[in-house]
Parts: sequence; structure tokens; C-alpha cells
Amino acid sequence: MQQSSERILTTHVGSLPRPPDLLEMIEAKEEGRPFDPERYRARVKSAVKEVVEKQAAAGIDILADGEMGRVGFIPYVNERLSGIEPRPAGERENQWRRSREYQAFPEYYQWASMQPGMAGKAPAVAWVCTGPVAYRGEEALKRDIDTLKAALSGVPHVEAFMPAVSPTQIANWNKNEYYRRQDEYRLAIAEALREEYRRIVGAGLLLQIDDPQLASRYVLRPDLDLDECRRRAAQSVELLNHALEGIPPERIRYHTCYSINVGPRVHDLELKHIVDIMLRVNAGAYSFEAANPRHEHEWRVWESARLPEGKLLIPGLIAHSSNLVEHPELVAERILRFAGVVGRENVIAGADCGFASSATTSEVHPSVVWAKFAALAEGARLATKALW
Repeated sequence: MQQSSERILTTHVGSLPRPPDLLEMIEAKEEGRPFDPERYRARVKSAVKEVVEKQAAAGIDILADGEMGRVGFIPYVNERLSGIEPRPAGERENQWRRSREYQAFPEYYQWASMQPGMAGKAPAVAWVCTGPVAYRGEEALKRDIDTLKAALSGVPHVEAFMPAVSPTQIANWNKNEYYRRQDEYRLAIAEALREEYRRIVGAGLLLQIDDPQLASRYVLRPDLDLDECRRRAAQSVELLNHALEGIPPERIRYHTCYSINVGPRVHDLELKHIVDIMLRVNAGAYSFEAANPRHEHEWRVWESARLPEGKLLIPGLIAHSSNLVEHPELVAERILRFAGVVGRENVIAGADCGFASSATTSEVHPSVVWAKFAALAEGARLATKALW
């Protein structure tokens, strides 16, 4: 993984808005409606090419495929695992309604749910574990890797990464109806996902682990106190490290966040309560929210947290929960704060989260996303002038 050895490098978290025609096909596929598989695959390829070129044009150094062919950062992997079956979602309970945030601001979230584009659509299917879990996604993953590599050809970039969901994230998403104990289920998922992780790295790409639950569990589970959330977070990291076994940490970047929440966010878990556990992940870089007003002050956590030698930070410097475009000078100031604490070479400028973690999510308009990326790149250039 490249350090910012000569200038501040830029990246993002992975997911980007899908073109409307591709989104229509993704929705048809997800809902079981007729669609043309060949036309769909061809459009994914052209969309990846387009989005890679747009990232480079905006000034992003470390690129991804935008998750163009994925319905979401979690459910994409269900088709790659045996033992996981879809069922009609029906009236699936909205976990957010039980969250600390919803309980504190029910009027706001009821109002927000009525606003166009403020939330993604409910899943069309629910995925359930009904048999032994094993990896069977070799062909689909190879197609993704080949598509990204073809799109990168001739496009200026420093490196490229591919996101993959964490074991705990998928275990929490899919109901277990097969394994006798939940820990057996979680272990089976971790060992299956290890195959995907290793193949991504083996293809010469950086592996990004998407793991929002590490930070977001606290707000989603008001029945759990801080100590219990920390205990479960530690278990989650132990499971992830098992899945990452044999993969060089310097080829891995780890991302956690508070998911998509355009709201008050007064119950977000503070970084100081989770940073020590996050740093136990066997990764070379750590990506986290640092741009929104609930977390911007947390750069000071790194004055005492002490980033281990050889590790990098990818702080979010542009927010995924606001259509306001950050001023490049503000982005530069944020970079300088982190650089002053952990060293300029150990900072890569990133985003708080993806801009379309679900294909149907549209909290930030696509045109604004690219303006934010341009501001991120310009902020990195300003910071580079100050630091070198």
C-alpha cells in the first residue's frame, strides 16, 4: 500500500451512484423481474470504465469500480455463498426504528422517511442460511476483477482497491436457520469469505474490508451498554482476523462508519470508545468518519491513540451524509490536523463512507458526489503545498 511519501494521496470508500439505466437492471435482477443478463453484464463493464475515468479526472489517486454491479455492499456476496437462500422480504422489521437515534428523534425520522430520496428502498428479498456455508463466487469475482483491471488500463492512478464485506456484517444481515450455534455460523462465513479476500489480493488489488457494524452497533442496539458493545466489537475483530489469516496486512485497508444516517446523530459511538479495538484489525490502513460535525473534532484522539508504526490513516474529509460541498481549504485544514499528529506520509485523504452503499440510496445527488471528489483532490493539493 502506497504511503503519501511525496504528496497527499486521495481515495474514497468504494460505492458510487449507478447510472439510471444500470440501476433499473439491478433492481429488476434483485426483485426477480425479467432482465437481459448479457446486456446487464455489458452495461456493468461500460459503467465501470466510465466511473474509473471520472474518478481519475476528479483527481482521485486510489480507484475502485464504484460497485457498479452490486445491489449493495452486503447482499452482493449472498449469491457467492452456498447455503444462503433468498426469501420474499415481506414486512421486514426496520431495525432503525429500535435505534437510539430513532427513539430520541421519532418525529424527525418519520418526517425524513417521507422525503424523496432520503432513504433507500426496503430490500426485495431476505437472505437466510439454510445449509453449510461455502464460497462459490469464483466466477463472479473473477469477472469483477477483470472488469476493473480492463477499466484501469490507460487511466492514471496510483493503486486500485476492491471492497468486500466483513464476516460479522454478513452474519448480522442474514438469519441463521441451519447452524446449531451462532458462533459456528459466524466461523463458517469467515472461512468462506477468506477465499474472496485472498483472491482479491492475489489479483494485485488492495482489499478493503467494509465493516460499519463495529461503530454502528451502539446506535442500533439501545439494549446494549458501551461495555457490551466493546466486547462484541472485540469478538468481531477476532473473527475478521481469522478470515484475513495469511494475507499481508499492508495489502488490506479497513473501513468502519455509522452507515447512512442523514439525521441528528447525537448517539453515534465516539471514536475514543472504539479506536483501540479497531487498531487490532490486521490491516495496513484504517478508514473512518471524520468530516461530519459529530466527528470532526476526533482528530485529537490520535494524539493519545498512537498509530502503530507502518500503519496509515484514511480519515473521511468529505461527508456522505450532506449535499454541502466542502471547501478545498477546509479539506486541507483537516488533512493538516491529521498530518500534524501522525505524520504526513501516514495520511491518505478519503471520504466518510460510500455514496451509494445500496444501489437505491440517493442521499447525495450524483452531481454533488463528483464536486466533493474535486474538492477533496484540490484540498489534498493545498495540503501538499503546505507540508512539502
